[in-house]
Amino acid sequence: MWNKLFKRKSSKGLLKTHQKAGIDNGKCNRDHDEDGDTWSDSGSQSVDSVSWLDQPERWNRIKLVVTEEDVRKAYHRAMDSMARLNRIAARLMHKYNAHGSTDVTGFGLLGHAQTLASHQKNEVSFVIHNLPVIAKMAAVAKACGNMFQLLQGHSAETSGGLLICLPREQAAAYCKDIEKQEGYQAWIIGIVEKGNRTARIIDKPRVIEVPAKD
Repeated sequence: MWNKLFKRKSSKGLLKTHQKAGIDNGKCNRDHDEDGDTWSDSGSQSVDSVSWLDQPERWNRIKLVVTEEDVRKAYHRAMDSMARLNRIAARLMHKYNAHGSTDVTGFGLLGHAQTLASHQKNEVSFVIHNLPVIAKMAAVAKACGNMFQLLQGHSAETSGGLLICLPREQAAAYCKDIEKQEGYQAWIIGIVEKGNRTARIIDKPRVIEVPAKD
């Protein structure tokens, strides 16, 4: 549901977008990536949270870290994100020379990053340093005993956006361009480095609190 970027330590990178699924004719898909950068989704967490407002047992677990208003704003941000299409993101992938891309859905950010990394021709690995998360949802995840594995990158998403590989020198321009055209941010969330075609999240990733929708 969010835009994310992976950048390579050398010349190439990875990007994650919060575009929605559904556009095939514009998607970029090359044979391999090199070194690059990426974000993390929290849409499923916000949808579950709003359903708990009418379930006292579950609401009691999170009400000390989030208000009803916080939950409803996060829910609307998630719905707004899931309603977006990939058309602009796909066009910009061509403009900024993307090397590859995958959507982020049921296997979460890390699961899909691992799949993308495993199919690279070059011996590289993806390392995620930053996790953009809808405001208050990281706190909700912790209050729930980490049942959704949000901060570990395993939280299942519906229409969770794109993870894109971009040249390092092009990633920031991609983020700026998509925000200008759509009014939504994309984030550089990690790097691509020499490795063994795996992906991982560092032990203490930086959580970026993405403002909820008013």
